Amino acid sequence: MTNHSEAAGTSGNSDISGQNGCGRAGEPPAYLGHGATAGPREEHQVTLRTPAELADALPYLLGYRPEDSIVLVALHERDTRGRFGGRARLGIPAQTDDWPSVAQQLAHGLVTGSERRGAKPESMVAFLCQDPASGESARDVMERLRPLAQLLRRACGSLDVPVVEALCISDGRFWSYCCPSAECCSAEGQAMGLPGTSVLAAAATYAGLQVRGTLKEMRARLLPWETAAALQQEDALDTAQSALIPRILDAESRADVAEGTLSVARRVLGRLADSPTVSNTLDADLQDDELVGHDDAALLILGLQDRATRDRAAEWMEGDEAGPALRLWRALARRCVGPYGEHAAAPLTLAGWVAWSSGDELEAREALAMALAADPDYLFARLLHQACNEGLDPESIRRCLRAERRGRDLATAVEGIDSEPSPDQSPGVAPATDQPCTVTGSRRRRKHRPEASPAALTTRRAPGTVHARRSCSAGVRAPADRRPGRAADGASSRTRGRRSGGGKAAEGKT
Repeated sequence: MTNHSEAAGTSGNSDISGQNGCGRAGEPPAYLGHGATAGPREEHQVTLRTPAELADALPYLLGYRPEDSIVLVALHERDTRGRFGGRARLGIPAQTDDWPSVAQQLAHGLVTGSERRGAKPESMVAFLCQDPASGESARDVMERLRPLAQLLRRACGSLDVPVVEALCISDGRFWSYCCPSAECCSAEGQAMGLPGTSVLAAAATYAGLQVRGTLKEMRARLLPWETAAALQQEDALDTAQSALIPRILDAESRADVAEGTLSVARRVLGRLADSPTVSNTLDADLQDDELVGHDDAALLILGLQDRATRDRAAEWMEGDEAGPALRLWRALARRCVGPYGEHAAAPLTLAGWVAWSSGDELEAREALAMALAADPDYLFARLLHQACNEGLDPESIRRCLRAERRGRDLATAVEGIDSEPSPDQSPGVAPATDQPCTVTGSRRRRKHRPEASPAALTTRRAPGTVHARRSCSAGVRAPADRRPGRAADGASSRTRGRRSGGGKAAEGKT
């Protein structure tokens, strides 16, 4: 689903995942349907037979424990069984008036996403996950959400994809909205099994798959500080802003600021890489926070508002550089405190990019969604979020960034050679790779739309030349609703909008 934003009143962001098989032989788990019976379990696949097993399987299908969420899971028929396919999640809107549009959005997004991957689902399984509010029982939650379940069933049915099971999970109990028999499903619901005791949990453990807690816990690693140290960080940001913004806006000193920003980033990355490994995420983040000083964090946050500097930092996306870089971008996102919340779009986008490049689509989608929440006009985050959700291959973007780095290194090396240029080559210019930088994927090519597509994340080079340094998103045409007048030097308009602790950034960021 390409729409990153929350529907009015929703409490979460949307995402769609591809297949994530948990079977021993790589087969996705199968679901026989409510009340179905079958013979012995097959050796190389997991078969879920009951709503209880289905409810317990949800965290393993998503990779985390959903909270306050609508979840749809696609089923593809094979040998009379439903094989799990793509998944889609969206926060449950607080306003019931938003439920019809949200149900349509989620159903349409999952069906069309599955079709792009090669097959329309034959059926769906729906989950509504929400814990009781104060003074409310789990059964009250189930009854309150029943109209939403009906809307989901109608929305999927209108696309000729029936919902074969709809479950409400609340306070450790679950109910089926599809079961007509009180003898099968009690009005008081059924208790969930102990986490990790189901057949799918065993298969997931065998396959090395883990449930990573809740989305709230994941987002906590990227949220701004709310401690006393936040005031010290805000003071450091104010000081750095007064010193750096005029230099970033000046064409002559801007390159020096970029080099200074990247130099500090490399020094901090080395510090993080040399630190001992900590398994607990909270302790690991606290350790990283101690390794990134207030002044360094302020310089990096403001320096990354320059688009070209940010794109060079995006080159640290693989190998030994990826791990420390992801930790640094998380730490900087936590330092975007107080009035600097909008500045978090840059480090959050970098965190999302490195996570996606490293194969962690879950953290990538969350970080990119948070970047767009901080700044809805941040084009680089929007394009990456769309590409990640559509299942494109990040290798084509990595290839482009590698080519940018090689081209810059070659140009620097040639500039240091005191020799006469050849007739067909200017001083300081070296031949570039003739491999085009394009985003590719297994899905069918989509019709070009006026707004930039994920393929525009990368640039092409003409064989035999090295172009001047340009960002991977610099060549993307801004959406039609964006105002003209962006600075030609590529500096973020956020840097122009903040002076002496002033207001928020203007539009036009990428």
